[in-house]
Amino acid sequence: MKLLFVEDQEELASGVRNYFLKEGDICEVATSLSKATDKLYSFSYDVLLLDLMLPDGDGLSLLKIVKDNWPDMGVVIVSAKNALNDKLLGLELGADDYLPKPFHLAELNARANAVYRRRKQEGKQKLTFNEIELNLENHEVKINETTIELTKKEYELLHYFMVNQNRLLTKQSIAEHLWGDYMDTMDSFDFVYQHIKNLRKKIIQAGGNDYLKTMYGAGYKMKNER
Repeated sequence: MKLLFVEDQEELASGVRNYFLKEGDICEVATSLSKATDKLYSFSYDVLLLDLMLPDGDGLSLLKIVKDNWPDMGVVIVSAKNALNDKLLGLELGADDYLPKPFHLAELNARANAVYRRRKQEGKQKLTFNEIELNLENHEVKINETTIELTKKEYELLHYFMVNQNRLLTKQSIAEHLWGDYMDTMDSFDFVYQHIKNLRKKIIQAGGNDYLKTMYGAGYKMKNER
């Protein structure tokens, strides 16, 4: 799961980002409305964690932008504004959930994951694609009922493909999803090719088929053609 946390309190933002990183997610931070807008137009995210009181504007205006441009993105409002009208307005504008400050990190994590499952996985705990099965609770991967061992990045890569079946994924979007802000330190996207190559090899060695198709000059697509 890739998240954007829009929050101007740097200590809180850092704590939330580190918590999600330990949980195996990518979490980026924007400390203002303008910075958040720049990131949203430059990168893709699964879930937006949104504070309403930002130094350069109201978070609800950003929520409108998100729902106009990326309606599939999940949104959890995280705010000290706990008035009923703010909650109702946020939910009417398309937010999935509303968590008042202060909050426990575990609760924020649980709510973000619930939104992600509803949005991307139709509430399922397991994803399947023919003989491939991902258990989203314990990160176990099976091919024809046989468990295979994947690295953390290989698991995240396979998961990204399975929630985006039949969709073209560019090398850049894959790199952004797996590495977030750290992608800027990379000289090229060659590492994406290497991870896909290793993932294919492990699936085929376990008796699975190669569904990760190279779309030359465009990227990759997981589809049901052999």
